[in-house]
Amino acid sequence: MKHHEEEDNSYDYLYYLIGLLSGLFTGFVIDTNFILTPILGIVGLLFAGFFLNVFVRGRGKA
Repeated sequence: MKHHEEEDNSYDYLYYLIGLLSGLFTGFVIDTNFILTPILGIVGLLFAGFFLNVFVRGRGKA
């Protein structure tokens, strides 16, 4: 049997995927020589991790 916490964590990868793709897309639009694209991809991943840990974690504990 799965615990309730494991079921809540099953969609965490979507936040990271959306953050990565958003950062990569923003870097692609801003920079034409692709230097900024991987940097903004990493920034997108960091922002997704921050969003997940700060805002989403506390939502179910009301």
